[in-house]
Amino acid sequence: MADEARGREVELDVLRIAHGGVAVAELDGRVVFVADSLPGERVLARITDDRHDRFWRADAVRVLEPSPDRVPHVWAAAAIDRDPAQRAGGAEFGHIAPARQRRLKTEVLRDALQRIGGLTAEQVAALDPAVAAVPGREDGIRSRTRVRLHVDRSGRVGPFAARSKRVVPVDDLPLAVEAAERLLPRRARGRELDLVASGSGAFAAGPRDARGPVVERVGEREFRLEALGFWQVHPAAPAVLTGAVRRAVDPALLDPDADNLDLYGGVGLLAAALAGDGDVRVTTVESEPRASAHAAANLADLPRARAVAARVDAFLTGEPVPRPGATVLLDPPRSGAGADVVAAIADARPAQVVYVACDPVALARDLGVFASRGWRPATLEAFDLFPNTHHLEAVARLVPDA
Repeated sequence: MADEARGREVELDVLRIAHGGVAVAELDGRVVFVADSLPGERVLARITDDRHDRFWRADAVRVLEPSPDRVPHVWAAAAIDRDPAQRAGGAEFGHIAPARQRRLKTEVLRDALQRIGGLTAEQVAALDPAVAAVPGREDGIRSRTRVRLHVDRSGRVGPFAARSKRVVPVDDLPLAVEAAERLLPRRARGRELDLVASGSGAFAAGPRDARGPVVERVGEREFRLEALGFWQVHPAAPAVLTGAVRRAVDPALLDPDADNLDLYGGVGLLAAALAGDGDVRVTTVESEPRASAHAAANLADLPRARAVAARVDAFLTGEPVPRPGATVLLDPPRSGAGADVVAAIADARPAQVVYVACDPVALARDLGVFASRGWRPATLEAFDLFPNTHHLEAVARLVPDA
């Protein structure tokens, strides 16, 4: 039966949302993950993956009974009237009303905290996490200052189709800010092309293009970074996360003279938030040498801040840190900090930990490790910094169990 399923079109009632930008339906007792749909709809879907006994994957190809929260897709290149193989990836929630997008992301976050993080329903209710809107257009377009595109063998430029390495040529980028969209070429060389609208100006560059650093401004502070180095893509994100970190840190637990840490610190954005006016001692740790060098320069006016170029796991095992009384801030990559790093932090018993996460499942998994070592989340805020996608950003503060 499985050999005959791929390519078959079936009618499905969509039940709920899942992590990863897909919804959940059932067919003959089997879970089917359905792209380009949303809960409450009935869709005609094409089976795309039947290799697993417990679940299949499918793409919606026609909406039979739409949800009231379905809207015209913000990007025609990704709309359901296109064949799934030719739908642009990177805007998997673009057919959903923005308020419903945020509610769905909140559902995913809450489910992850309980199912993966091991929090009780009462603990989640006390945290009351809800993905909040951020400054910008309500429809979520013009929300990316950095866009990575791909180039096919004939030189055509576009994103990959969802869950594939197939380039979908496009002639517009509505999720990009206008300065970046204006740089979209018809054709290019190489395999990748980044369109960047920075505080120093807009440019298009391939991964091997030589280009000097750029400068971004957050409030009254400037941050210098490599032209294609990591920086938050939403125009409001640096300020939103700076504010969230400052709110998360409990001033009663912050010792300015402790060995406070900013792990996975990049070019120093969140270390600056922790340092305040410069009276707080903080070490920012970043494995990428150029980013760490920029962090040192960006924080040079803060006399009690320093930057260390090192892998976080090596740093934590190479020095007796973090020490009791410290505040530890960490902003790991999408995969999370991982059990070894979490264990090293938790077992050192700092005063508080502020965890910035861009993946709810990785966050929940790491919170579960913290919990196994006697830590609990005291606060949690979440933000819709990636509108029209399934991604979100969260900031949690953890404290030792009483």
